[in-house]
Amino acid sequence: MTDLAVETRGLTKRFGHQLAVDSLDLAAPRGSVFALLGPNGSGKTTTIRMLLGLAAATGGTARVLDHEVPGGLGAALPQVGALIEGPAFYPFLTGADNLARLDAADPRGRARTRSHRVAEALERVGLTKAAGKKVRAYSLGMKQRLGLANALLLPRELLVLDEPTNGLDPQGTREVRSLIRSLADGGTTVLVSSHLLAEVEQVSTHAAVMHQGRLKAQGTLAELRAAGTAQVLLRTPDPEAAAAELVRFGLVVTGRQQAADGSTDLTATLPEDAPAPEYLVAELVAAGVGVRGFEVRRPSMEELFVALTGEGFDVAR
Repeated sequence: MTDLAVETRGLTKRFGHQLAVDSLDLAAPRGSVFALLGPNGSGKTTTIRMLLGLAAATGGTARVLDHEVPGGLGAALPQVGALIEGPAFYPFLTGADNLARLDAADPRGRARTRSHRVAEALERVGLTKAAGKKVRAYSLGMKQRLGLANALLLPRELLVLDEPTNGLDPQGTREVRSLIRSLADGGTTVLVSSHLLAEVEQVSTHAAVMHQGRLKAQGTLAELRAAGTAQVLLRTPDPEAAAAELVRFGLVVTGRQQAADGSTDLTATLPEDAPAPEYLVAELVAAGVGVRGFEVRRPSMEELFVALTGEGFDVAR
């Protein structure tokens, strides 16, 4: 058994002349919450479909839970739960009946424990009160919850979620975040694709950034943030002297703005080889510079994405 739940090498997908996924190398560690990030049209869903055997790759290789895709999917898929491109259910059946039918189609789903497992899955996603309601009366968010419940009917080593908070209200979004954390704490690897960076940032341990089918960066969240340029935010009544001191230590002053208290807010890039923040503050004070505020700020995931691609998350191609 390798340390990776999902691994791809040069994974490629073409639709005619369109290159949807371009030589993708992914490495999702076991037990991680691995976020596949990118704007709509970046190739996230196509990648997931290839991993699950729903689309054939044009080139490259992929492994899921140590099994080659597509040849070994028969052995891998029973250990994989998935919610892809929105759930589809029989509208004339209740939520509970839909789950029971889906469970009956799984060779591992034992009939004598089915009712208990269906009830437990519905409870985990907050649908117990709607279990007897026909799915045609479900809202988009309720259908999304039911799709999650289906993925949780049996224990899984890997859970693949494509935009899992789609259609959910803020409370539902928080509940899904909590559910993902609890699954990961129990040893399940969760691969989640999303274009909502603020949401993913709160729950993921690792991430990969995609843009126009290409991998732009991947690693732990700490590694990705560290790859961005850190900034120093300094509030001082002595901007000229402060700027000179910052430059002396290799920082580049990039902006200044008048603060509400009459002092000046200076912004400067912080090189990797710069002195420690506490040393900089001590040197500023020793040089007679007044320091009213000092902060080292790492870029957010969204800022990092924009830096990597030059585009925001409202892009759709």
